[in-house]
Amino acid sequence: MLRWIVVVLLALLLINGLAPWLQRWGLGRLPGDFRFRLFGRDCFIPLTSTLLLSFLASLIARTL
Repeated sequence: MLRWIVVVLLALLLINGLAPWLQRWGLGRLPGDFRFRLFGRDCFIPLTSTLLLSFLASLIARTL
């Protein structure tokens, strides 16, 4: 269970870093992607985009 939590957190951090590039393709603006301001900082939690990219990565991994 702890391993999956770490994997999801790392995926969230990776997608958060790539957010400007991924928004050109529409990722980050899906229902379930949360953007809010907290203590003067913009926070972005791309839950739906993470699930979509994880699904695509698993499909690619299964075909190899």
